[in-house]
Amino acid sequence: MNSIEKLINKYSLLPHPEGGWYIETFRSKEIIAADQLSNKFSGERVMSTAIYFLLEQGNFSAFHRIQSDECWHFYAGQTLEMYVLDDRGGLVITRLGSDIEAGDCYQYVVPANHWFASRPAANSSYCFVGCTVAPGFDYADFELAREQDLYAQFPQHQTLIQGLCR
Repeated sequence: MNSIEKLINKYSLLPHPEGGWYIETFRSKEIIAADQLSNKFSGERVMSTAIYFLLEQGNFSAFHRIQSDECWHFYAGQTLEMYVLDDRGGLVITRLGSDIEAGDCYQYVVPANHWFASRPAANSSYCFVGCTVAPGFDYADFELAREQDLYAQFPQHQTLIQGLCR
C-alpha cells in the first residue's frame, strides 16, 4: 500500500466536492449566535472546524470560496501550490510545504471570501495538509466557482482558471 492509500485508510478520508480527499477532525461545540456575526453569515455558526485534506498528483482543489478565513497547515508529502485571486485582480501563489529553502511555508491563511484553488506542485506526488476555519465551516458559506464567471471577473488569469475549475 502506498502513502496515499495509507492516509486514506488510516484517517477514513472521503472524496471532497472540490477535489481531493478529506475528513473533518474537529467541530467546536461552542456556537456563535447569528446576531454576533457579520451579516454575510446566514445564521449561527460553530466557533471553529478543522479538516485533514489530501491531494495526489493529477488532482486539484477547484476554485471556491467561503465566508470565513481559512488557516492551512502542511503535514506530509510534498509542496502544495495555492492560488488566491484578490478583489483587484491580483494573483497570490503560495507554496505550502516543508522545503523552506524553495520558498515553502508551513501555514498560510486564505482570507475570507477570496477565490482560491490548489494543486500539488509539479514534483509533488501528494500533499497532506489541514485546514482550520473560524467561524467554523458550513456548506451554506461554500461557493464552487463557475468557470465563465471567473473568466469575466479575472480575464488575465483565464489559463489558470481553465485548469482549476470543475
